Amino acid sequence: MSLLSIVLPSYNEEQNIENTSKTLASLMEQNGIDYELIFISDGSRDKTFEEILRVSQENPRIRGAEFSRNFGKEAGIFAGLELAAGDAVVVMDCDLQHPPETIPQMWQKWKEGAEVVEGVKSRRGKESLGYRLSAGLFYRIMSRLLRMDMSASSDFKLLDRKVVDVLLGLKERNTFFRALSFWAGFRRETVSYEVQERKYGKSKWSVWSLMRYAIANATSFSTLPLQMVTVMGMASILFSVILAVQTLVRYLKGNSVEGFTTVILLILIVGGCLMLSLGIIGHYIARIYEEVKGRPKYIISRVTDNVRGDVVGAWHKGD
Repeated sequence: MSLLSIVLPSYNEEQNIENTSKTLASLMEQNGIDYELIFISDGSRDKTFEEILRVSQENPRIRGAEFSRNFGKEAGIFAGLELAAGDAVVVMDCDLQHPPETIPQMWQKWKEGAEVVEGVKSRRGKESLGYRLSAGLFYRIMSRLLRMDMSASSDFKLLDRKVVDVLLGLKERNTFFRALSFWAGFRRETVSYEVQERKYGKSKWSVWSLMRYAIANATSFSTLPLQMVTVMGMASILFSVILAVQTLVRYLKGNSVEGFTTVILLILIVGGCLMLSLGIIGHYIARIYEEVKGRPKYIISRVTDNVRGDVVGAWHKGD
């Protein structure tokens, strides 16, 4: 019988662990799906991992691990993929904003031959205007940078074991799971869902954290910002040539520009482009520096008793 692993990255979600585990367990049993739940506490400051320990003792199909500190959602996803033993793996939010009722549809499409089943948002649910606008801008920018439609995409998806193994085989440290699952290819199907309201707790995402997330993922998956530096350089040169021609013509006509207004504007424009270009290049150099150091994506400090292998203090099975 095929096994389905459900990976649930969790950060300060102590109020959701019990409800999420019972909801998913009940749903899997009702649909006759052999399953395991894998909770990854991303350096939570509350009692998230204590709740994971408790529910794992009540249900041996529930396993979990805790990071030594907060490493981010991407690290939580890949840690869950490392620990997953299933023939197929679903990644979803711990707060159940990704509706569990969609999982049986994904499972059925996988049994019919799909290797990646993408959850596509049909409705985003209740969000503030500021968050909705920032999220819309984020997805438009990411779609343009990555050359793929990210407007309705999410981390909610099912991956076949061969896809999981491909992603785990990638050596890069700065990962973008949502885009990498597109990049990997394989036979793809989609299911639509509506984002649900959180029953407990508050969202950990803010406009600022979303901006940081966008910049980090854009530079880890695309070189387009670097190409923009070249475009800005060419635009600056073109502007300088036009300005030089204008100044020369006016000089020859005996009507040269007085004062330093033009010079100051030229210096400001070129200086601004240079500083922006240096910032973009510097960010890429920082990413290269992080990759070259070869530090792990995450460090596991504790695991539940039913986790096999020596993973405490390690960043993947066997270390």
